[in-house]
Amino acid sequence: MSINLKSLIPVFDAEWIGSNTDVFIDHISIDSRSLQNGSKTLFIALSGSNNDAHLYIEELIEKGVQNFAVQYIPESVKGKANFLVVKNTLNALQQFASYYRDLFDFPIIGLTGSNGKTIVKEWLNFLLSPDYNIIRSPKSYNSQVGVPLSVIAINEKHNLGIFEAGISTVNEMEKLEKIIKPNIGVLTSIGSAHDEGFENLEQKIKEKLLLFKNTNVIIYQKNELVDKCLADFSAENPIPDRTFFSWSFKDNSADVFILKKETKNELTIIQYQYEDKASDLEIPFNDSASVENAISCLLVLLYFKYDSKTIQNRVQMLYPVQMRLEVKNGINNCSIIDDSYSSDFQSLKIALDFLESQQKKNATKTVILSDIFQSGFSNEELYSKVSQLVSANKINRVIGIGPTISSFKDKFSNCIAFQDTASFIEAFESLNFSNETILIKGARSFQFEEIVSLLEEKTHETVLEINLDSISHNLNYYKSKLADDVKIMVMVKAFGYGNGGLEIAKLLEHHKVDYLGVAFADEGISLKNGGIKLPIMVLNPESTSFPSIIQYKLEPEIYSLKGLNAFLKIAKEKNLKDFPIHIKMDTGMHRLGFEENTIDELIQTLKNNSSVRVQSILSHLATSDDPKHFGFVEKQIGLFEKLSSKLMSELNINPIRHILNTSGISNFPNAQYNMVRLGIGLYGVSNDSSEQKYLENVGTLKSIISQIRTIPSGDSVGYGRRFMAEKETKIATIPIGYADGISRLWGNEIGFVTIKNQKANIVGSVCMDMLMVDVSNINCKEGDSVIIFGESPTVIEMAEALKTIPYEIMTSISQRVKRVFFR
Repeated sequence: MSINLKSLIPVFDAEWIGSNTDVFIDHISIDSRSLQNGSKTLFIALSGSNNDAHLYIEELIEKGVQNFAVQYIPESVKGKANFLVVKNTLNALQQFASYYRDLFDFPIIGLTGSNGKTIVKEWLNFLLSPDYNIIRSPKSYNSQVGVPLSVIAINEKHNLGIFEAGISTVNEMEKLEKIIKPNIGVLTSIGSAHDEGFENLEQKIKEKLLLFKNTNVIIYQKNELVDKCLADFSAENPIPDRTFFSWSFKDNSADVFILKKETKNELTIIQYQYEDKASDLEIPFNDSASVENAISCLLVLLYFKYDSKTIQNRVQMLYPVQMRLEVKNGINNCSIIDDSYSSDFQSLKIALDFLESQQKKNATKTVILSDIFQSGFSNEELYSKVSQLVSANKINRVIGIGPTISSFKDKFSNCIAFQDTASFIEAFESLNFSNETILIKGARSFQFEEIVSLLEEKTHETVLEINLDSISHNLNYYKSKLADDVKIMVMVKAFGYGNGGLEIAKLLEHHKVDYLGVAFADEGISLKNGGIKLPIMVLNPESTSFPSIIQYKLEPEIYSLKGLNAFLKIAKEKNLKDFPIHIKMDTGMHRLGFEENTIDELIQTLKNNSSVRVQSILSHLATSDDPKHFGFVEKQIGLFEKLSSKLMSELNINPIRHILNTSGISNFPNAQYNMVRLGIGLYGVSNDSSEQKYLENVGTLKSIISQIRTIPSGDSVGYGRRFMAEKETKIATIPIGYADGISRLWGNEIGFVTIKNQKANIVGSVCMDMLMVDVSNINCKEGDSVIIFGESPTVIEMAEALKTIPYEIMTSISQRVKRVFFR
């Protein structure tokens, strides 16, 4: 890409404000964190209800970015850069992508549906890549922002595109169609995802079909409703010679009719009829979703005129698609970013940005990279671009694996190269991995999972998976409830409610929350040592921790005269001036805080004291989640208003005020004051069932089946023989127990786990390191995955059964359980 910036004025319908008219751009960015931003970047400042990229323009200019598409020019940067001023920057991004797409003329496959889009896209890329130079959506970039970013990655060497489009409501697909402009349409499985955005299933299908307004062929699974929608769609969007290419298990009028389907071990064997010829196809999966996705791919191959032998040879090599970047603990204090299943130029850019967001403070950044395929560039041009990316991201060392990258290792400043993965493994001990953040990025053929296994910290096979995207979603949900000028403090105490403090704090810092809250000083110190720069409030500081709080520039909550005087004494000894403190009022919780009868003495103590500054005044609601006691909450808020106003008036100060917790944000919007404190809601748990449906699950506790045995009627399981089999019973043992945080009360058929999407009741007592479940009716084997909690059972279900609260379930998960973070 090399485009004259001024030529984009009519594309954006923009007003030009700038001095340098002779500028060429080669990169579009919407991410202010990206180290790939530079002098030839056009930064498009997206502005939404929860984030405004215009706030980052000044720091981007300081980093060398000079060209911006904006909705307004902040006062502080006027005259300092080139600006294309538009009405709506998201529309501008989409308009540019549509303009850029028109510069190329080759077949584009457009995919939409409720489920399977990303899987089908990745499989089609694999199946067609021997014959085409393919550009495809990276990861699952299928949104109003993701689609234009995907299309902008096209270059002159590509000759086939595969892009997916996802929508959540009406009037979205038409915008994506104008960007993708597919010639070939594939409609994948239609399910219940995002149902809430549509009146009914028919409306959803019709909206999705709008992606195919100008396609020559539409590939789909035949059924009565889809056929009806296609008929209506064709009448409204007629195209000469458009064809519908259908498949079915049941309707023999389909173009491809599945005559037989047989499951055999891990395989599915189908016989399909096409053009009066029956052919067999072996699909290396036995679940129905994968089989249907493979059949969608089959129809594309048939449309492209591949013969049955070639189809069989390629389809039998299909593989499970990992759709996320995972962060794992590594050996010798390393962090591992596992992206070991794909190697293309566009996803490398995404992975490098993710590496930057996850890097440990002062840690070396290392990239282990295989040969890159399907870039559309010559090798010389490709590895020059890769080297520029690596340099921009300040990677300390590159380990190249593969014959091609090895021949270009001189393009990297600090590169060790190996011809293959086996050579790397042989030299592993000599590479001395320690205190590094390591991105492992490789094509499947290089089997980089072996490298991940070598570098990964060896712990037991129980993990707590943390979905960072879900945290972002939940944060934005609660932000949407706040007035524009209200700040937000997020609680990351108790190891981020059991989910992992530092990693979540990094994400919150990216989202520019205003404060982090921890319970004790050592939690705050750990975050500061991890590189967190956000202000951190310590809610329960002990007087012995005051020197450390001052040293690490934490901010203490002060809740008693004794604590205040102790802090003031140290502050004076250290000659502090205006050190921020937070004054806690007791308005009825009766846990910590200044009561009304101590306010006068508090005021006298603080008057004319320059050592500290009252940064905020706060209190805590006792019953904000219980409608029966909302009257008490109103009294608390009234008392807080009275006491805080008195403190402000007497001291002539205007600090931040905050009283609302998670449920308070939802139930008492008129008491937002200057800031709110978000806690358990960030982690996907609400006390309100009507609100719960808008939150996404964050933590999924997983394990595996260690062993399966069948016991006869009359035999017992576990300590105390608390389970007695009434009939022949198949028992699976799971390596997780009360030492990992699973309550013993959850045993003895009160609780359950999920295996193969089916409930398996816990039988007998939960042991220290193991529990046993009844899998008599589940087709499972040793090594299969087990969900301890997540979508089912939820922590809310567990808490109700155990007569406790979700907080206790989440924070009880032991530190010996490995946390895996992913997007």
